[in-house]
Amino acid sequence: MSTPSPRVAVLGGHGKTGRAVADSLRARDAEVVSIGRAEWPSLKAALDGCSAVYVIAPNFHLDESGYVAEAVDAAGGADVSRLVYHSVASPYLPAMPHHLGKAEGEAVVRRSGRDWTILQPCAYAQNLLPGLLADEPAIRVPYDVDLPHALVDLADVAEVAATMLLEDGHVGATYELGGPLVTVREAAESAAEVMGRTVAVERVDPDEWEREAGAALPEHKRVGLRAMFDYYDDHGFLAANRVAGLLLGRPPRSMADVIARAWAQAGGQSTSPRDS
Repeated sequence: MSTPSPRVAVLGGHGKTGRAVADSLRARDAEVVSIGRAEWPSLKAALDGCSAVYVIAPNFHLDESGYVAEAVDAAGGADVSRLVYHSVASPYLPAMPHHLGKAEGEAVVRRSGRDWTILQPCAYAQNLLPGLLADEPAIRVPYDVDLPHALVDLADVAEVAATMLLEDGHVGATYELGGPLVTVREAAESAAEVMGRTVAVERVDPDEWEREAGAALPEHKRVGLRAMFDYYDDHGFLAANRVAGLLLGRPPRSMADVIARAWAQAGGQSTSPRDS
């Protein structure tokens, strides 16, 4: 008799991170229950029969600890023993308030009584792709383009998440996940080499960003992003990449690898900028 496939819930499963985690789980023959906001009122019922749950809060959630607490309560009610929480690299930085919300979420998870694991990914390499794949490829960001960032491939994060959800041996662990260090300028140079095209790179004045692109955002998101950009402008954003390598069993993919894969998937053609 064959062993039934594990049933795993992904809370926040309809966003880009949730979809990537779900794909990685399905590649390992897991049955995936993708749960979005519409299913939230019946969360406990949605979790019934699941052996594990991956918890992803919406970006810049105003009450991350409350969101996580509801997920923890539902997991307990549905007798889901394993819980993996999607946090962020450096969650204890006072300069970035939305990171502190992740720290508060971590505190809830640590007290949950579940078999918990916490993942702390750095910013995704994919965040730079929309500009790179545009008709006129460019990276324009409101922070220093010559400071290093440990940009991590979302597919690598998803692969690690699937391992945490399906394999034993990671209870009580907190793993920071970064990729190889790269500057924005180096990312543009890698893209130019892969695509054989000139790629512009520019630091946009953060005040200009706030008046223009940021003006359309809810205030808490605009304030949070501006704080993040100011931090990046002063320090870049560093995170460990050896941890990801140990968990993946190979080096994490570089920004150049991510660009090459995206360019190949696009058939070597430009695309209009979009949310990735």
